[in-house]
Amino acid sequence: MIAPARRAAYEVVRRVFEDGAYADRALRTAVEGLDDRDRALAHRLAYGTVQRKRTLDHAIDAIGRRPVAKLDPPVLASLRLGAYQLGYTELAQHAVVDDSVELVRRARLERAVPFTNAVLRRLTEKLRGFLGSLPEGPLKHSYPDWIHDVWRRDLGEQEALALMRAQNEPLETVVRLVRGEPIGEPTDLPNAYRVERVDEQALAEGRIWPQSRGSQLAGLVVRSREGERVLDSCAAPGGKATMLAGEVTAVEVNPGRARELRENAARLGATNVNVVEADATKLPPELDGFDRALVDAPCSGIGVLAQRPDLRWRARPLPELQLALLRAAAERLRPGGRLVYSVCAINADENEAVVDELGLEPEQLGEEWPAFAHPRRPEFLLTLPHVHRTSGFFIARLRA
Repeated sequence: MIAPARRAAYEVVRRVFEDGAYADRALRTAVEGLDDRDRALAHRLAYGTVQRKRTLDHAIDAIGRRPVAKLDPPVLASLRLGAYQLGYTELAQHAVVDDSVELVRRARLERAVPFTNAVLRRLTEKLRGFLGSLPEGPLKHSYPDWIHDVWRRDLGEQEALALMRAQNEPLETVVRLVRGEPIGEPTDLPNAYRVERVDEQALAEGRIWPQSRGSQLAGLVVRSREGERVLDSCAAPGGKATMLAGEVTAVEVNPGRARELRENAARLGATNVNVVEADATKLPPELDGFDRALVDAPCSGIGVLAQRPDLRWRARPLPELQLALLRAAAERLRPGGRLVYSVCAINADENEAVVDELGLEPEQLGEEWPAFAHPRRPEFLLTLPHVHRTSGFFIARLRA
């Protein structure tokens, strides 16, 4: 009998690479009915396999002696999952091999069973040494070359390597305390608590919200106050919108995500948040005269690759869209209003270059939050996973 966690992880790997599914959504479906221990193991195996795809495929090519491009998708998924366990976990090797072979058999590919078994046996003998021999770089740490190139350009080679390593490991789990008694360990941000796991009951009751310190920092930088009118241009699912004081107009173009945003605001008791379904690059004319605006823009997401294992294989920078969103929000601010720009991307092309192109005067955030000051441009903030142990966020506050 195949271990439930392996069966669930296999389903996730196949859905991600065969159907283009998002790993987090596929995982939610795959682990239904599993106990906490099996859920945790399935999460680790699925996310690790998706993250390490480039490295695993290279090893399967070299040690398995057959190009991965020629393998049946179910066989490749089984080999990837098995190779991840053999190379990066301490799980019993015989169980890994047996279950991986059985997964191929259950996929009705009996003809591929001997090949799968033979490759896994070779991987058992040779994989650890093979992985250890790989030179430092994007192949060893399983990233597309372009991401490594961007980080090396912006941070230097050693920082880029440290960042790649950090985003292959789980980061801290942090929740924002909405109301009630503190939960977990206090951090360096108000109402941000480090926990071992998210309390599902507290979440359902709206007492906490899972939100990284990097994300919470972006909400704090807005500095909105009671009596002010605040625009949140890209608001779903609502983590930052529900942090803001004042009369908040939360814009979301997708009806499904707008519905989720309304539900989350209601659960968290954010009665000051009004959701508007609109394109944030073409705001309705009545949305005008705001004191503050937050543009937490769509981006490549390469600051949150630890939480989004499949994103590295589909990410792309979006500086044109980010600039369009900022210009649209800036036009709706009163004179002297403040515009906060944040993205979960560590990439100068989506960070300081976008702000420079916009042309508004940045405020000196590094003086306000010195622990998170951008290493090259201290007027901005930049959270780094390998330095701050949180998701990577770029944050700027600009004067209209």
